[in-house]
Amino acid sequence: MIIKSYEILKKPASFLKNNIFLLYGENEGLKKDIKKSIIEKGQNTDIELLSFYEDDITNNQENFYNSIYASSLFAKTKIVTINNTTDKISKLIESVSEKFPDNITIIILADLLEKKSKLRNFFEKNKKNLCVACYLDTMRDLEIIAKTELKKNNVTMSQECLNFLIEKSNSDRNNLKNEIEKIKAFTLEKKKIEIDDLKSLINFSGEYKSDSLINECLCGNILEYKKILSEVYINTINQTFLFRILNNKIHRLLNLKKNENKNIENLLNTFKPPIFWKEKPVIQKQLKIWDIKKLKDLIYEINEVELICKKKPHVSKIIFFDFFTKICAKANSYS
Repeated sequence: MIIKSYEILKKPASFLKNNIFLLYGENEGLKKDIKKSIIEKGQNTDIELLSFYEDDITNNQENFYNSIYASSLFAKTKIVTINNTTDKISKLIESVSEKFPDNITIIILADLLEKKSKLRNFFEKNKKNLCVACYLDTMRDLEIIAKTELKKNNVTMSQECLNFLIEKSNSDRNNLKNEIEKIKAFTLEKKKIEIDDLKSLINFSGEYKSDSLINECLCGNILEYKKILSEVYINTINQTFLFRILNNKIHRLLNLKKNENKNIENLLNTFKPPIFWKEKPVIQKQLKIWDIKKLKDLIYEINEVELICKKKPHVSKIIFFDFFTKICAKANSYS
């Protein structure tokens, strides 16, 4: 059965009679919030928390079944999380769903699932189980989250500060909440925060290089891209963060492309969220290089490569940067 993410966040207890959940999509922060609400609002303290990855289950199904069905000596209920789930174990999930004990809740976490996905279809059509799509937050969603968290702590800021904070979150509520934690610590005595305070609180050094790397990549500037890559490659890379920045920039280009018949300068000046003046020439170049079909193909490729990186962590860094280098080469050939 399909339900909206806001419905379960608002009243999680009302959905706990359906004790098996599929949370799928690219919004890891939203999945984390829903999981937390299920655990906190719907269960007592006498619980046992278990966590598996799909590979753990396929490699040892007997251990998984024992963990679910064996009685616990220390808890009345169990909450089992299955991470990185795909169609590979859809039959197993169906089997478990048919003979499911009342004292267990299973939360299944998956990346984007296509409409033809067996796992997604099973949950959408089965009235006993709940299926929640967790797509990327909109700017409006992030603004509501920020305002709510700031209001709880009586912190005030201008709309300029709020827009700046949201933009730097890269459409990730986890990033946003981390920055708000810094703000809350900073404003223990000073309850109003100014734009200069905000800029000093957020660490831009790594973000700046990541942002520049992706801009040069999408522009096809091979020499500049390789120069930044040589600086970034030796450090520990947050691959999810970089994928998120790339994904956001591509979606922004798509939105701009849909209105390309308008005056490009006016379009860039009125676009929401606001585009900083330094980035406008870069975006203009990217708009000339990439058409709508190529951008849509790139979004699909990002999802595929991100999944491969998660499945093969030992070689993920090589796969990751090889993918970005190929994008840069494509952009160079298109320009």
